[in-house]
Amino acid sequence: MSITTNSPATTVQTPLQSAVGNVQSIWLLAVPLTPAAVAANTSAEQTFTVNGLQVGDVINVDKPTVQAGLGIINNRAGANTLYIGFSNNTGSPITPTAGEVYAVSVLRPIAQDVTNGLPSSLPTP
Repeated sequence: MSITTNSPATTVQTPLQSAVGNVQSIWLLAVPLTPAAVAANTSAEQTFTVNGLQVGDVINVDKPTVQAGLGIINNRAGANTLYIGFSNNTGSPITPTAGEVYAVSVLRPIAQDVTNGLPSSLPTP
């Protein structure tokens, strides 16, 4: 949440809720992307540079517009790299709209939980 005051003009970033469980931090990014064409009746993974991403980050990607026959089927993170899997379910190539700003959510697990293995279920209350 951003709070802006009128005098003097300042902006303070205030977290709404701290991370809970085995999540170290959560971010929401606005990433402008220009993906390449996706061939007909196929799926293809494309890579984009997003500084700060780390292997093990849990990623969710939202495209701001709908394009008939085009879907996002997978996404993951590497070192400074965002991987997005696109699916084209039509008989013609589809080029995702150039220059759109995608919403990218990043959940970063606590490092020791990644090293020791993430749990397969939630703790019981």
